[in-house]
Amino acid sequence: MIVHVLRRAEAAKVGPVLVACGDQAIADAVAEAGGTVVMTDPDSPSGSDRVYAALEAFDPSAEYDVVVNLQGDLPTIDPVVIDTVLMPLSDPAVDIATLVTKISDEAERHDPNAVKAVVGLADDEKVGRALYFSRATVPIGEGAHYHHIGIYAFRRAALRRFVELPESVLEKREKLEQLRALEAGMRIDVALVDTVPDGVDTPADLERARAILEP
Repeated sequence: MIVHVLRRAEAAKVGPVLVACGDQAIADAVAEAGGTVVMTDPDSPSGSDRVYAALEAFDPSAEYDVVVNLQGDLPTIDPVVIDTVLMPLSDPAVDIATLVTKISDEAERHDPNAVKAVVGLADDEKVGRALYFSRATVPIGEGAHYHHIGIYAFRRAALRRFVELPESVLEKREKLEQLRALEAGMRIDVALVDTVPDGVDTPADLERARAILEP
């Protein structure tokens, strides 16, 4: 399940929250809870393709020009963190924005499941340009490493361009679709946050999330 938050950039007003999915059982559960569902092709090749399909179906007149893609496996994420992903888009040169946090756990630094963003941030900087993303421990040498948090804010035109691009060489090699954008010359900036949201990947994770969310 993927949750998509639309936002009208010019007016800086929050738009509707959509759940885009390709599974009828998920759609029924969301509708029963009072949410807005957009059904998409269950064989969508990526989350970004699903985002774009939902956006086009929901807003064919292009009233909204920014879309935030939030994975549904982050149900306990702080709304402030979602707002933060929009910060880099204050620069009109930025196509896509995302989030990072400093890595403090040495094991995580070398874990290929923890995607690292290569960005040069001075001590007082909270936003910077992403130069690369990798499962390897990069860059080498003394200094901070940044864990990439998979939340994206796309300008609508950038999202359309992205889904029209073919898979890139480095995207296939690292299995990271954001590299497709970088290889095509698109600009991705990151905003620094303090924590990594808890993901739901196992039944135990689900029970923990339910305990947090249930009144």
